[in-house]
Amino acid sequence: MQFPPVPQLPYVGIRVVEFTHMIMGPSCGMLLADLGAEVIKVEPLKGDNTRRIPGSGAGFFAVFNRNKKSLAVNMDDPRGREVVMKLVVTADIFSENFRDGNMKTLGLDYPTLSTLNKRLIYVSHKGFLPGPYDHRTALDEVVQMMGGLAYMTGPEGQPLRAGASLNDIMGGMFGAIGAMAALRDRERTGRGQEVQSALFENNVFLMAPHMMQFAVTEKPAKPMPSRISAWGIYDVFTVANGEQIFLAVVSNTQWKTFCGAFGLDALQSDDRLATNVGRVEAREWLMPILRERLAGMSAADITGVFEKSGLPYAPITKPQDLFDDPHLKASGGLASINIPADCSGAAQPISTTTPLLPLTLGGHRPGIRLDPPSLGQDTVSLLSELGYTEAQITLLKQDRVVGVG
Repeated sequence: MQFPPVPQLPYVGIRVVEFTHMIMGPSCGMLLADLGAEVIKVEPLKGDNTRRIPGSGAGFFAVFNRNKKSLAVNMDDPRGREVVMKLVVTADIFSENFRDGNMKTLGLDYPTLSTLNKRLIYVSHKGFLPGPYDHRTALDEVVQMMGGLAYMTGPEGQPLRAGASLNDIMGGMFGAIGAMAALRDRERTGRGQEVQSALFENNVFLMAPHMMQFAVTEKPAKPMPSRISAWGIYDVFTVANGEQIFLAVVSNTQWKTFCGAFGLDALQSDDRLATNVGRVEAREWLMPILRERLAGMSAADITGVFEKSGLPYAPITKPQDLFDDPHLKASGGLASINIPADCSGAAQPISTTTPLLPLTLGGHRPGIRLDPPSLGQDTVSLLSELGYTEAQITLLKQDRVVGVG
């Protein structure tokens, strides 16, 4: 399924060739593709293994491979490697997230490809940037554990990975940002360069505020469940029928509004609570009072008061609930998409919606032009563009050098 193009996409005319799997590398390509680049996903004849991941990984391929084309090729055959090399000559960006040895064995390392195309920007997505750790195998959860994020997320003594693959996704984003910077630099120099992005360093970047907190206060940051909050009221409340809602009162003006809305005149007149610093110091006795006051109210009633008063609040939402979020539906934050059967495990393609990039360009949300590709669906058109004749393509298919969806 193709979608109407969004005008003024900035990377139209940029060609990206990617050897990627899982999340980190594909998210880089997805970002560039959403912004208009032509992204060609090179897959083995059996397909990217991400197409077949079960459980919590079942949605990876559908999310991170939209707006891309698929070329299925056997890299063990010299003719397959020749196809890829011809494609690299036409590319602006080459993106990969495999171990260094794998790419060098295939002849797809930066020194080799840069001799074919001096303007090529080569993006490597790593576990670690060069240094003592760079020989290690990294995963998002590995670097969350060693980089402080799991410690900050879980209760004390119970490190817990965050509920999303933050480092994989952000690592891919920084890979894309690096590619964008290299494209700008190429305008000046005429030459490409190698860009590296890494999971561990991304995680450390996320920990910078907690590191600086220690530098400023000389006190270690406590995990989120036991931290000293920066705000007096900034917590999840359990209310009527066991429902939960997050409520925040972060300024002195909001405190006055909150007290007035809920009839808390005695608290509003208490000088100890006049400032946020005072409310933070009073949390031990203040929060039980507020919890008792709100416990009998429904989440809907509290929501109505906070909405009317302009106070910050949030329902406790599950991921599947977001498909029906009224704001996302009304603002165009979700776009229709078809997930091919070879990456869903279903007998037929699945029609659903998916979140778009969280930005606008000139008032437009970069949208979806191409559904996630079935394996090898663009092989024939890409080979034809590279100059292969119909007879040559037929022979390559018969010899299982390429695969066609």
